[in-house]
Amino acid sequence: MITAQEVKRLLGTGGYIADDSITTAVFLALKMEKPILIEGPPGVGKTGLAKTLSSVLAAPMVRLQCYEGIDEGKALYDWEYGKQLLYTQLLRTQLDSYLSVSADLREAVARLSAEESLFFSQNFLVQRPILRSFLSEERSLLLIDEIDRSGDEFEALLLECLSDFQVSIPELGVIEARHKPLTILTSNGTRMISDALRRRCLYLYIGYPEFEREVAIVRSRFPELCQSLAVQMVEFLRKSRELNLRKLPSVSETLDWAQVLSILQVRQLTPEVVANTVGTIAKHQADLQQVIDLANQILR
Repeated sequence: MITAQEVKRLLGTGGYIADDSITTAVFLALKMEKPILIEGPPGVGKTGLAKTLSSVLAAPMVRLQCYEGIDEGKALYDWEYGKQLLYTQLLRTQLDSYLSVSADLREAVARLSAEESLFFSQNFLVQRPILRSFLSEERSLLLIDEIDRSGDEFEALLLECLSDFQVSIPELGVIEARHKPLTILTSNGTRMISDALRRRCLYLYIGYPEFEREVAIVRSRFPELCQSLAVQMVEFLRKSRELNLRKLPSVSETLDWAQVLSILQVRQLTPEVVANTVGTIAKHQADLQQVIDLANQILR
């Protein structure tokens, strides 16, 4: 039986350095079969956690990327109208034969109606990410990414899915999940998620990591970087996050910068190194000079 410490070890084997709050949330989600709503700034490892879990648990990941205007036709299911139209043409060719072998028109109509019921069967059902995850032959990991980009109507669609792990299709009835997927919802906090959806989920907030953990993340991904450089760059990035930047550098920028410094075979940060690589950690023109000025102040 998997334990919280085993979860932490598994995440570590996948290159994800988790703290106790992350480990506990994942462990409880597995034991309780409840979704996790993960909030936090962009680039701190929310989606990365889902990808790592999919890998270490050998659970195929089904990803639903949310956006403004997403609806059930893109998230749950849709009907394959092209095949239905083709079937209509085939039915037309059968009409004469039904009439010729039927005793009366009522019997012919009954036989034709039986064929028409196939229009809304699983033969013509298109499985979108949520339904595909529910009908997977093995337990999957369902990632509903950036739920805050969707609207209230879409959240309402999710309520039945995430509380009972089932999808209601008017033409077919209720379809229950074969295996309850490990479900992760992520949010960058651009809008408030409804209480109704929060109530159905465990909650986890992932912010910028503590100093030691961020250094460990860098060293685990880029062991060729010396410890002193990893410490120096993380210290500098933490100072950068105290500036009034339009976009604060997150863990994804930390790892990108570590890769750049590794490629350039940098051994020590200097103002010149920061100036030459600043586009890796600052993503707006207005932020570039602030980061360069900070380097001039603290790296001399």
